[in-house]
Amino acid sequence: MEIRPVQLADAAAVNELLAVLGYPQGEPGDTARRIKAWSDDPSGAVYIADEAGVVAGVIAVQICPFFEREGCWARITALVVSERTRRRGVASQLMAAGESFAREQGCVRMEVTSRQERTDAHEFYRRYGYQDQAGKSSRFLRDLSLGERRGG
Repeated sequence: MEIRPVQLADAAAVNELLAVLGYPQGEPGDTARRIKAWSDDPSGAVYIADEAGVVAGVIAVQICPFFEREGCWARITALVVSERTRRRGVASQLMAAGESFAREQGCVRMEVTSRQERTDAHEFYRRYGYQDQAGKSSRFLRDLSLGERRGG
């Protein structure tokens, strides 16, 4: 198993993996454009687990500076392993790559969010040393329209 940076040619395989997470994708060309954007942005990294030319998993990590103190933190925005390669250490290898990238960028904290029903993933994160913040923090989302402005 090789953990390597994602390539444009991995777009179709990444589409399949994101669909496993419940995020069905459009054309591989759309995903390839997002891969390129992430590759061009030094504050993010995407790694895949390559098993003899077959993409077995993907992790995407984004760096964000703290506002309230010095330093920065990283968020895992996607982590998924194909069903056929689960429970073989692939996710652990991807996590190690993502955390290594974050440390290299000076991050002192990692964050990951996960849907309530993904209890296996929650157990994985706990085993990996992540603390469950449910009940301590809330998450609010709002989709933005590009033409909409609020305030003033």
